[in-house]
Amino acid sequence: QVQLVESGGGLVQPGGSLRLSCAASGRIFSVYRMGWYRQAPGKQRELVSSITIGGSTMYADSVKGRFTISSDNAKNTVYLQMNSLKPDDTAVYYCNIDGSRVYWGQGTQVTVSS
Repeated sequence: QVQLVESGGGLVQPGGSLRLSCAASGRIFSVYRMGWYRQAPGKQRELVSSITIGGSTMYADSVKGRFTISSDNAKNTVYLQMNSLKPDDTAVYYCNIDGSRVYWGQGTQVTVSS
């Protein structure tokens, strides 16, 4: 059973940076998109950013210009560089890989607070 393992979350002050990583524990076939979602307390899970196997990216309006997604397709690994973090970015971040089936990570907490 392939699992997605996330790392890089934590506590950071407003204006700070974090880099999230997500790696698959095994081979995933027919991957066409990888991405990051987040869920804040009391809110629905929302798409933050995604990248296709061809390199096309999309970002939620709230993170444009601050977050950058990248991937290593050969390793089924996806990253999210988060800069200029704001308290509103506080949430549990989940990675997602769409391939032969949909895979989800277990989530990593990001807290932006002074």
